[in-house]
Amino acid sequence: MTISNGFSETRAESTSTLGSQHPVWKRWVRFKSDDGIIYGGEPVDPRVDVGLALAERKSIAVKVIAGGSALGYDAQFTGEVKTIEELLPPVSQAEAGTVRCIGLNYKEHAAEMGLSLPKTPTVFLKANTCIASPSKPIVLPTNVDYDEADYEVELAIIIGKKCKNVLVAEAGSYVLGYTVANDVTARKHQEQTSQWSYAKGMDGFCPLGPCIVSTEEVPNPAKLNLQTSLNGKTMQNGSADDMIFSVPEIVSYLSQGHTLLPGTVIITGTPCGIGVSQNPPKFLQPGDSLRISISHGLGTQICPIMRD
Repeated sequence: MTISNGFSETRAESTSTLGSQHPVWKRWVRFKSDDGIIYGGEPVDPRVDVGLALAERKSIAVKVIAGGSALGYDAQFTGEVKTIEELLPPVSQAEAGTVRCIGLNYKEHAAEMGLSLPKTPTVFLKANTCIASPSKPIVLPTNVDYDEADYEVELAIIIGKKCKNVLVAEAGSYVLGYTVANDVTARKHQEQTSQWSYAKGMDGFCPLGPCIVSTEEVPNPAKLNLQTSLNGKTMQNGSADDMIFSVPEIVSYLSQGHTLLPGTVIITGTPCGIGVSQNPPKFLQPGDSLRISISHGLGTQICPIMRD
């Protein structure tokens, strides 16, 4: 049975053995330490903004968790403490697979673009090669002009358990946690076609992280605040409660007829204030300092802008 808003009432067909309800960590980071090995774990200081601290060249100690993957619900702390040498996206490109994306999902953003509110989620895809570190430069390729590269702060959902055809009421139980994403976009390329994957899918066009925060810590993602700062000026400052489609509605919708595997990344749309909507438009330029952040411990991406 399908209800009028497009969300299925079909019972879940395919789920994994759920095991632990939550992983042992509350905030997850993935990183290389000074021994060159990739680790995952939880910052010793629960209050540290990992992105800001790294930009200030502060040492960040992390309690290591066995297995190195956020997806290990039953993985435990090893007793080791390591220091972040290089921050990595909190899920790897291989774990994430194709990134699912929701466009035009904030009421104020639709208003600034002069567009009516969608009746069903607008879905497009980004290749996993978009996924990049939240603390390294965004490198604009040579086929992107100087007057088109744009920023979009977005809340990213990380799926923790295999799901298909799930109810809205059940969808939250399949979410591992939340992190920060930047849906970098080449606007001229976007305008040339009705399909957005090329304009938004170039290498490194989805910096992800710094932290995944567990749903145990963020039971209501609508309370999250999203911000973008460009060269010290606040460009975006929005609340996730302005979303047209909520996190459970998005997960349920994407799962209809589609299997969402553990590690799947879903980005959920951007608040108003993008560069193309400024007067005059404000696009990313080499040397710019871009900060993308979300509240409640998700943290800050700090990515300078460079060109090939």
